[in-house]
Amino acid sequence: MNLGILGGTFDPIHIGHLVVAEEARIKLGLSEVLFVPAGQPWLKQDRHITLAAHRVEMVRRAIADNPYFKLNTLEVDRPGPSYTVDTLRSLQDQLSSESSLFFILGRDTLAELPLWKEPRKVIQLCRLVVPPRLGSRDLRHLEEAIPGLLERVIQLDMPVIGISSSEIRQRIARGLPIRYLVPPAVEQYVTEQRIYSVSAS
Repeated sequence: MNLGILGGTFDPIHIGHLVVAEEARIKLGLSEVLFVPAGQPWLKQDRHITLAAHRVEMVRRAIADNPYFKLNTLEVDRPGPSYTVDTLRSLQDQLSSESSLFFILGRDTLAELPLWKEPRKVIQLCRLVVPPRLGSRDLRHLEEAIPGLLERVIQLDMPVIGISSSEIRQRIARGLPIRYLVPPAVEQYVTEQRIYSVSAS
């Protein structure tokens, strides 16, 4: 079984996440894609992150209509900082030896891979699936920091999706609409719970 994993803060989850996951599923023949919201992302400890319960619920609502998308709360349920290598180990332990993991991540996140916990172990446990991004840098400089990395990277051939969670948060704070940037169920939840609005902070 080929299993896709899309980890992230999902603060909030948006259309770009869903498009990338579906493209990866189809083009790589993935049985399903797990959406794994981060608990306490150690690289983001210097900024405010929305409560995990809200982020999990937004993911749950966003993927509800796709039978190939599954929510996995492994990182949220685990105490302490979230490390990808620990998540991959846990998932590998749950799967058969014939299963392969495909970890979907953005180029900006990939650029930080040398800073991760046990980056060489990460690329042993999974293949890295990277969607295109405007103005992307060449990946060869990462090979020096993590030998063998490029052999483990799959560059996904798909349209560039220029949406970011930070821009969505800024739009909400400024009173701008987010329709078509997030699924309708997520937009409704954000409005009902007053997440990201200035008056709610």
